[in-house]
Amino acid sequence: MGKILVLSFSDDEEETYQRMLQIISNSKNFEWCNMLQETKNIQIGELIVDLSKRSVITGNTEVTLTNREFEILYLLASSQGRVFSKEQIYDLVWKEPYSGDYNIVMSHIRNIREKIEDNPSKPIYIQTVWGVGYRFNKNLSSGL
Repeated sequence: MGKILVLSFSDDEEETYQRMLQIISNSKNFEWCNMLQETKNIQIGELIVDLSKRSVITGNTEVTLTNREFEILYLLASSQGRVFSKEQIYDLVWKEPYSGDYNIVMSHIRNIREKIEDNPSKPIYIQTVWGVGYRFNKNLSSGL
């Protein structure tokens, strides 16, 4: 079984940290290290989703999301315009197949809309594709 060493660096050691990750990530045994370097932020209109900080800001206000809500929002926002069924969302976010009631996904979507939308009953970010699932609005200006 492999071992893992976790190191913590101060801000002035960022270059050393990045170089170490680069060396490790070039090794075939550590391909997963590339995930550690990912600091992708998604900005769409007034909405900013920061993966590394696991934070969401709309306007100038930080929005508190549960872990599942954040994962759903990040999934949709990182694939603008792509339609995900409730089943796909559940499988990808919960990382397990689900054979029961998908209303839990609908409930999380509703909670996310209440937190990020100005008018949750007329959402502009997360759109419902009737009879299919949900997508993130691809027609918003993006800061990707």
